[in-house]
Amino acid sequence: MQKNILVLYYTQTGQLEDIVKNIAQPFEDKKDEYNVTYYSIKLKEDFPFPWPGDVFFNTFPESYLQIPSEILPPPEEVLNKKFDLIIFGYQVWYLTPSIPIISFLKSGYAEDILRDTPVVTVSGTRNMWMLSQEKLKVYLKNLNAKLVGNIALVDRHDNYTSVLTILRWLTTGKKEKSGILPAAGISDEEIAGAGKYGMIIKKHFDNNHYDNLQPELVKNGAVEIRPFLVRVEKVGNKIFTVWSNLIIKKKEKRPLLIKFFKVYLMAAIWIISPIVLVFHILLAPVLRSKRLKQKKYLQGINLK
Repeated sequence: MQKNILVLYYTQTGQLEDIVKNIAQPFEDKKDEYNVTYYSIKLKEDFPFPWPGDVFFNTFPESYLQIPSEILPPPEEVLNKKFDLIIFGYQVWYLTPSIPIISFLKSGYAEDILRDTPVVTVSGTRNMWMLSQEKLKVYLKNLNAKLVGNIALVDRHDNYTSVLTILRWLTTGKKEKSGILPAAGISDEEIAGAGKYGMIIKKHFDNNHYDNLQPELVKNGAVEIRPFLVRVEKVGNKIFTVWSNLIIKKKEKRPLLIKFFKVYLMAAIWIISPIVLVFHILLAPVLRSKRLKQKKYLQGINLK
């Protein structure tokens, strides 16, 4: 009897779709043993791509506060089938799972699809995904899903280069190398090589034993933790909490507040972030043990 695998994701650029399909390829190669179903989440009113600058920043408060939009119903083949494994691909918007992902998780469909099913989460991001994954863990737990693995693929360039390339990509649609800037996003080599994670997942799935799945994924490069970026995320979450609530509450001043937020965000990236880096380096000897413990936790799948 065939085992049913669901590949669930949302994508605008196609990058995450390529990643999850490559991860699913080892199952596709054995069609007599596995039936792979793909479900791309669709919003009733989707976001544009490339993003007009004003729309990109105007999406911030709803993104961070996890305010859902309406999604189109999943296809019948997804709703009427019990899956043995789910590969769940998502991206991060403003340090939080994207609005389409949140909209699915808060829909009436998510629990029926995810309940009592092993889930491997897969993120494709610029570089800051750690605390977003913590938020996703809570959703999965509340929906009675079984998180058994996590893969976090990122842009390997430095933080400031990746800011420039991702903004170029999102607002112009240009991913390719231009001038002194490299190509945006996760490297083609890493995307093409994502099938190795699928092989690892398949091995543990076939054995119906997931206890050592995450350690093996980590050993093979599936999760990179940069302690400095964890610190930036923590600071960013505090700042975003203040800004998002202010913008939502002051509806009549929203356009002006969004403009102020845009300026503040750019200043935070280019001025505040380097200051955080200096303190991060200076405190490294004192906080070494704490950071190692934090790294081990964030590489795992357990929820505090």
